[in-house]
Amino acid sequence: MPRRLTAEALGSFFLFAGVLGSGVMAENLADGNVAIALLGNTLATGAILFVIIAMLGPVSGAHFNPAVTLAFAIRREIGWREGAAYVLVQLAAGAMGAWAVHLMFDLPIMQLSTKAREGIGQWTGEGIATFGLVFTILALVRVRRDAIPMAVALYIVAAYWFTSSTSFANPAITVVRSLSNTFAGIAPGDVPGFIAAQIAGTILAVVLAGWMFEGGISPRTSSPE
Repeated sequence: MPRRLTAEALGSFFLFAGVLGSGVMAENLADGNVAIALLGNTLATGAILFVIIAMLGPVSGAHFNPAVTLAFAIRREIGWREGAAYVLVQLAAGAMGAWAVHLMFDLPIMQLSTKAREGIGQWTGEGIATFGLVFTILALVRVRRDAIPMAVALYIVAAYWFTSSTSFANPAITVVRSLSNTFAGIAPGDVPGFIAAQIAGTILAVVLAGWMFEGGISPRTSSPE
């Protein structure tokens, strides 16, 4: 358990620092071009996701995300007490990642975001983003475990651009991003709506993946009629 929690802490630290730090750097270099800033933020996030999942997955399962932990707890593949410890570590280490970014870029360490992200469009985007992320993981755990690092990284890269919310898809990083008044931030008052949508997307993904992959699958040798 100490090794698992340490892996979750390291992964969450670097994931959250990667998201927020690349957002700061991208905004500084993009000269006001929001599309270029988002592209830089996207590529860095996908890259760090691949690295930390490939590196730490064999130790803790590479959750780094309470939505993923919740999914496995619902499926009884992780105990609720262990899952609660995972979530606490994800939040604490993620907050330290945010504060490290502020320190690196000479920003006030303690701050709150003022960036509004609210409304049915944003919540729908978060629900879809989280559903897709969790479903990707649950599907590949059954059929292609070795593909998870690349698939998750590529999914998030895509979801940054096809969802209205730019795909937070992670309750812990949603909370931590409210502590950073930077490019990737979210106003604290908008956090509950995002988390509710993320939980809904997670539950739907668990239900659908459980039904679709129940008992495993058999490879098809011919096209369906």
